[in-house]
Amino acid sequence: MRVGQGFDVHRFAAPEEDRPLVLMGCEIPHDCGLAGHSDADVMLHALMDALLGAAGLGDIGQHFPDTDPLYRGADSLKLLERVMAGLLERGFVVVNADVCLIGERPKISPHRERMRDRVAPVLGLEPEDLNVKATTSERLGFTGRGEGLAAMAVVLIERA
Repeated sequence: MRVGQGFDVHRFAAPEEDRPLVLMGCEIPHDCGLAGHSDADVMLHALMDALLGAAGLGDIGQHFPDTDPLYRGADSLKLLERVMAGLLERGFVVVNADVCLIGERPKISPHRERMRDRVAPVLGLEPEDLNVKATTSERLGFTGRGEGLAAMAVVLIERA
Protein backbone atom coordinates (compact mmCIF):
# COMPACT_ATOMS: atom_id res chain seq x y z
CA MET A 1 0.00 0.00 0.00
CA ARG A 2 1.15 3.51 -0.79
CA VAL A 3 -0.12 6.93 0.31
CA GLY A 4 -0.02 10.12 -1.72
CA GLN A 5 -0.92 13.70 -0.95
CA GLY A 6 -1.72 16.57 -3.27
CA PHE A 7 -2.24 20.31 -2.97
CA ASP A 8 -3.28 22.92 -5.51
CA VAL A 9 -4.25 26.59 -5.60
CA HIS A 10 -5.98 28.76 -8.21
CA ARG A 11 -7.02 32.38 -8.06
CA PHE A 12 -10.48 33.45 -9.17
CA ALA A 13 -10.55 34.75 -12.74
CA ALA A 14 -11.74 38.26 -13.46
CA PRO A 15 -15.51 38.29 -14.15
CA GLU A 16 -14.92 39.53 -17.70
CA GLU A 17 -12.98 36.31 -18.43
CA ASP A 18 -16.35 34.52 -18.22
CA ARG A 19 -14.92 31.21 -16.96
CA PRO A 20 -17.16 28.58 -15.40
CA LEU A 21 -16.28 27.27 -11.95
CA VAL A 22 -15.40 23.58 -12.32
CA LEU A 23 -14.86 21.46 -9.20
CA MET A 24 -14.50 17.67 -9.24
CA GLY A 25 -15.50 17.67 -12.90
CA CYS A 26 -18.79 19.50 -12.26
CA GLU A 27 -19.77 23.04 -13.19
CA ILE A 28 -20.79 24.82 -10.00
CA PRO A 29 -22.95 27.97 -10.13
CA HIS A 30 -20.77 30.89 -9.03
CA ASP A 31 -20.10 34.47 -10.06
CA CYS A 32 -16.71 33.54 -11.59
CA GLY A 33 -14.50 30.57 -12.28
CA LEU A 34 -10.87 29.89 -11.46
CA ALA A 35 -7.99 31.12 -13.58
CA GLY A 36 -5.68 28.57 -15.10
CA HIS A 37 -4.27 27.05 -18.26
CA SER A 38 -6.73 24.14 -18.15
CA ASP A 39 -10.23 24.26 -16.65
CA ALA A 40 -8.49 25.06 -13.32
CA ASP A 41 -10.33 22.32 -11.42
CA VAL A 42 -8.36 22.81 -8.21
CA MET A 43 -9.85 19.73 -6.54
CA LEU A 44 -9.02 17.33 -9.38
CA HIS A 45 -5.54 18.84 -9.69
CA ALA A 46 -4.86 18.08 -6.02
CA LEU A 47 -6.28 14.59 -6.50
CA MET A 48 -4.10 13.91 -9.56
CA ASP A 49 -0.99 15.08 -7.70
CA ALA A 50 -1.85 12.75 -4.82
CA LEU A 51 -2.29 9.80 -7.19
CA LEU A 52 0.92 10.53 -9.09
CA GLY A 53 2.82 10.98 -5.84
CA ALA A 54 1.57 7.71 -4.38
CA ALA A 55 2.73 5.87 -7.50
CA GLY A 56 6.08 7.69 -7.59
CA LEU A 57 5.23 9.26 -10.95
CA GLY A 58 6.00 12.92 -10.31
CA ASP A 59 3.31 15.58 -10.53
CA ILE A 60 0.76 17.03 -12.94
CA GLY A 61 3.17 19.76 -14.02
CA GLN A 62 5.45 17.08 -15.46
CA HIS A 63 2.64 15.23 -17.22
CA PHE A 64 0.49 18.18 -18.33
CA PRO A 65 2.70 21.31 -18.39
CA ASP A 66 0.94 24.68 -18.53
CA THR A 67 3.44 25.71 -21.20
CA ASP A 68 1.98 23.15 -23.63
CA PRO A 69 -0.85 24.56 -25.79
CA LEU A 70 -2.29 21.04 -25.97
CA TYR A 71 -3.60 21.47 -22.41
CA ARG A 72 -5.10 24.97 -22.83
CA GLY A 73 -8.67 24.70 -21.57
CA ALA A 74 -8.23 20.97 -20.93
CA ASP A 75 -10.96 19.06 -19.12
CA SER A 76 -9.31 17.91 -15.88
CA LEU A 77 -11.59 14.86 -15.71
CA LYS A 78 -10.01 13.69 -18.99
CA LEU A 79 -6.57 14.33 -17.52
CA LEU A 80 -7.55 12.26 -14.47
CA GLU A 81 -8.49 9.42 -16.82
CA ARG A 82 -4.97 9.56 -18.28
CA VAL A 83 -3.42 9.56 -14.80
CA MET A 84 -5.50 6.51 -13.88
CA ALA A 85 -4.46 4.72 -17.07
CA GLY A 86 -0.82 5.27 -16.03
CA LEU A 87 -1.46 3.89 -12.56
CA LEU A 88 -3.28 0.85 -13.92
CA GLU A 89 -0.44 0.19 -16.41
CA ARG A 90 1.92 0.02 -13.44
CA GLY A 91 -0.36 -2.35 -11.54
CA PHE A 92 -1.88 0.09 -9.04
CA VAL A 93 -5.51 0.46 -8.00
CA VAL A 94 -7.03 3.13 -5.78
CA VAL A 95 -8.31 1.99 -2.39
CA ASN A 96 -9.84 5.30 -1.30
CA ALA A 97 -9.44 9.05 -1.68
CA ASP A 98 -10.24 12.14 0.39
CA VAL A 99 -10.42 15.59 -1.27
CA CYS A 100 -10.90 18.85 0.65
CA LEU A 101 -11.72 22.26 -0.84
CA ILE A 102 -10.48 25.30 1.12
CA GLY A 103 -12.38 28.55 0.68
CA GLU A 104 -15.19 30.68 2.01
CA ARG A 105 -17.43 30.15 -1.01
CA PRO A 106 -18.97 28.43 -2.87
CA LYS A 107 -20.60 25.92 -0.59
CA ILE A 108 -20.20 22.48 -2.12
CA SER A 109 -22.60 20.47 0.03
CA PRO A 110 -25.42 20.75 -2.56
CA HIS A 111 -23.03 19.32 -5.18
CA ARG A 112 -21.15 16.70 -3.15
CA GLU A 113 -23.05 13.62 -4.33
CA ARG A 114 -22.87 14.67 -7.98
CA MET A 115 -19.10 15.20 -7.58
CA ARG A 116 -18.62 11.77 -6.02
CA ASP A 117 -20.81 10.09 -8.64
CA ARG A 118 -18.83 11.75 -11.45
CA VAL A 119 -15.28 11.08 -10.19
CA ALA A 120 -15.53 7.74 -8.32
CA PRO A 121 -15.97 5.63 -11.49
CA VAL A 122 -12.86 7.21 -13.03
CA LEU A 123 -10.92 6.12 -9.94
CA GLY A 124 -12.45 2.63 -10.05
CA LEU A 125 -14.20 3.32 -6.72
CA GLU A 126 -17.67 3.18 -5.30
CA PRO A 127 -18.87 6.69 -4.38
CA GLU A 128 -18.59 5.90 -0.65
CA ASP A 129 -14.84 5.31 -1.11
CA LEU A 130 -14.34 8.89 -2.34
CA ASN A 131 -14.78 11.55 0.33
CA VAL A 132 -15.46 15.13 -0.80
CA LYS A 133 -15.49 17.88 1.78
CA ALA A 134 -14.79 21.56 2.27
CA THR A 135 -13.61 23.92 4.96
CA THR A 136 -13.14 27.64 5.29
CA SER A 137 -9.98 29.39 6.34
CA GLU A 138 -11.91 31.55 8.83
CA ARG A 139 -11.54 34.57 6.51
CA LEU A 140 -7.74 34.41 6.77
CA GLY A 141 -5.34 34.52 3.83
CA PHE A 142 -6.15 34.59 0.12
CA THR A 143 -8.90 31.98 0.41
CA GLY A 144 -10.44 33.86 3.33
CA ARG A 145 -10.47 37.09 1.32
CA GLY A 146 -12.20 35.31 -1.56
CA GLU A 147 -9.27 35.69 -3.95
CA GLY A 148 -9.11 32.02 -4.87
CA LEU A 149 -9.51 28.43 -3.77
CA ALA A 150 -7.13 25.75 -2.56
CA ALA A 151 -7.56 22.00 -2.34
CA MET A 152 -5.83 19.10 -0.61
CA ALA A 153 -6.14 15.40 -1.38
CA VAL A 154 -4.95 12.17 0.17
CA VAL A 155 -5.13 8.78 -1.55
CA LEU A 156 -4.34 5.20 -0.71
CA ILE A 157 -3.31 2.93 -3.56
CA GLU A 158 -2.14 -0.67 -3.71
CA ARG A 159 -0.72 -3.09 -6.22
CA ALA A 160 -3.53 -5.03 -7.83
